[in-house]
Amino acid sequence: MTRAHSYNEIRVKKFLVISLLFFALSALSYSSIFKITVDTAIHPVSSEYICDAIDRAETENAKLIIIVLNTPGGLDSSMREIMEKILNSEIPVAAYVHPSGSRAASAGFFISMACDIFAMSPGTNTGAAHPVSISLTGQQMDETMSDKVTNDAASYIKSIAEKRGRNIQMAEDAVRKSLSYTEEEALKGNLIDLIAEDEQEIIRHFHGKSIKRFDGTEWTLDLENEEIISIPMTGRQKFLITISNPNLAYLLLMIGLLGLYFEFSNPGAILPGVLGGICLLLAIFSFQILPINYVGLILIILAIGLFILEIKIQSYGILSLGGIAAMLIGSIMLINAPIPELRPSLKFIIPMALGLSLIFIFLIVIAIRAHAQRASTGKEGLIGEVGVAQTDLSPEGKVFVHGEIWQAEATKDLPLGTKVKVVEVLKNLRIKVTKI
Repeated sequence: MTRAHSYNEIRVKKFLVISLLFFALSALSYSSIFKITVDTAIHPVSSEYICDAIDRAETENAKLIIIVLNTPGGLDSSMREIMEKILNSEIPVAAYVHPSGSRAASAGFFISMACDIFAMSPGTNTGAAHPVSISLTGQQMDETMSDKVTNDAASYIKSIAEKRGRNIQMAEDAVRKSLSYTEEEALKGNLIDLIAEDEQEIIRHFHGKSIKRFDGTEWTLDLENEEIISIPMTGRQKFLITISNPNLAYLLLMIGLLGLYFEFSNPGAILPGVLGGICLLLAIFSFQILPINYVGLILIILAIGLFILEIKIQSYGILSLGGIAAMLIGSIMLINAPIPELRPSLKFIIPMALGLSLIFIFLIVIAIRAHAQRASTGKEGLIGEVGVAQTDLSPEGKVFVHGEIWQAEATKDLPLGTKVKVVEVLKNLRIKVTKI
């Protein structure tokens, strides 16, 4: 009995130790503040980054997640996805416009307003949230549709501001009038909660304070002595951010089209086709992130078709000029984004489009010259060659042509030593000649 009692006592002690370790680890996992930095336009990649970070913060029981924002805005669909995630987050989310000189404009303003805490650094601004809607053809929407989009955005931001206890009128003016506010104006107007030099000031200010969540519940923040853990983008997200650069996406498209054109014009080269295919696939993937005007893409493909037709038809440059025009217009229309940061620079795409057009024209000239040259090998290469009769041709005999002696048939009888010209290649390695 004594041994059994001792054995049970040891088991109880082990259980207690394991339980204490478990609770200690749980406490450690609940003692952190997560920070992510969004220094780019709002699009599917930045949306994935923010949503993944919130999921991780919820899983690891973080006490707060701080989104450091510096964005000109972005796509409405991505913005709403981020806002939905923030509004339904199990942990508080703070938006912090930082560093000085940064902004949270357009979609960035909506996202910041959706957060439990909205702070700004000195020398920053927010607002300018009027929606910009563009159709697939690149044209601005008509007045009625534009009013509908604006009214929808205004109602959305008003409901967010009301729930968060912020200035409804200033929020609405940022949408309807596209007003932008400095950090001092935003704080004075009760649009933000704090002007802070850094994240530590946010933590000190809100430690021990209660905040009202979007669902109406109260949450007391316990942030003292908590470590700030930065969550970087994954390698995949960094790669997608890189290729989603509109200038790079356009460059990949042009290289891809050029490589495939060269491969189809010169079958068997292999390398241009492989590189062109890879670049074209990367460009297509980028276009899933960027808002593409498909009319612009069709114009670029039309330009390639016109360059190819120039080889076949030889329109004396008319098709080539049409191809250059289609290439330029299509390139300008290609990426149809509401903000300049999501559009390729005209200083980049115009020289690029002109340069690529000149490369196509250069290849066309080479192809036309190659087609115009007389064949120098095979049966076609013998036509027109000059030789000398090695025997009497009556009308058959032998002639010396192109360094070889051929069995020949003359159009009329010719004596030995007569200069002749090949006019036809017959069967069985025989040629037909005529007197020069």
